Amino acid sequence: MIADSLKIAVYGQEFQLIYVQYLQVLFDRLKVADTEIWVYKPFYEFFRSYLKGEFNVKTYVGKTDLPTDTAFMLSLGGDGTMLAAVAIIADSGIPVTGINLGRLGFLASINKDDIVPAIDSLLLKEFTIQQRSLIQVKAADQILFGGQNVALNDITILKRDTSAMITVHAYLNKELLNAYWADGLIIATPTGSTAYSLSCGGPIIMPGSGNFVITPISPHNLNVRPMVISDGFELDIMIESRSDKFLLSCDSRTESLDTGTEIHITRAPFNINLIRLKQESYFNTLRQKLLWGLDTRNY
Repeated sequence: MIADSLKIAVYGQEFQLIYVQYLQVLFDRLKVADTEIWVYKPFYEFFRSYLKGEFNVKTYVGKTDLPTDTAFMLSLGGDGTMLAAVAIIADSGIPVTGINLGRLGFLASINKDDIVPAIDSLLLKEFTIQQRSLIQVKAADQILFGGQNVALNDITILKRDTSAMITVHAYLNKELLNAYWADGLIIATPTGSTAYSLSCGGPIIMPGSGNFVITPISPHNLNVRPMVISDGFELDIMIESRSDKFLLSCDSRTESLDTGTEIHITRAPFNINLIRLKQESYFNTLRQKLLWGLDTRNY
């Protein structure tokens, strides 16, 4: 027996049935290790009829349902599923890692063909914990995203219902930073600097560097460039638009808000504990997943 009734949380969303075989491998391995498995209830209801065998499974809906001594959470899916898992964990401190059933797998870094050795390493605690900062968004007199108003990747402001650009008035520590005439604005963490922000021309920022990056989306003025700021700064956003609505995105969640809504963005008051197995490294992930610095002359 590798573990003595460790409590393991599993999070996932509906996926193609071709991936059930990997779910079977995971649950069979956790059963052999005599773990107590806690599964996100909507996910369990989706797959339970496809799984063979009997398992010690309990279900949860939110972080308050999970035992306080949960060893770690496994996210099954792609990076989007991983972001949703982080929203569930919030400030509970439960470490999290992901088994990649998607495409890129930048955050969900465990390959689906390596489930058994990866689970063995996790149960033997052969891993490190990386603390990742989060970003928080608030609006006066409103509860945003059902209270799940923190993001591991980014907070994004986007135009809606019109082909015309919006003007995003951004104030940094109460001082006017810029009036961005653009399709929107991304405020990304170091973790999120390799996501949407990167595709819009933003820089890659090392996790733990204590920064955020503000990246405009298709700005009309070409001399407006991404800006790296301290994550100790506070950012206030006001929108000018021909439409009476704009979109606010918090990782994988999106809401439509009135144009007059003022947005307040800061660093979240807690970090997420991201599990990294011993063979993983940030730079190796950059090279493998993003082809960082790939040059055929070097191979």
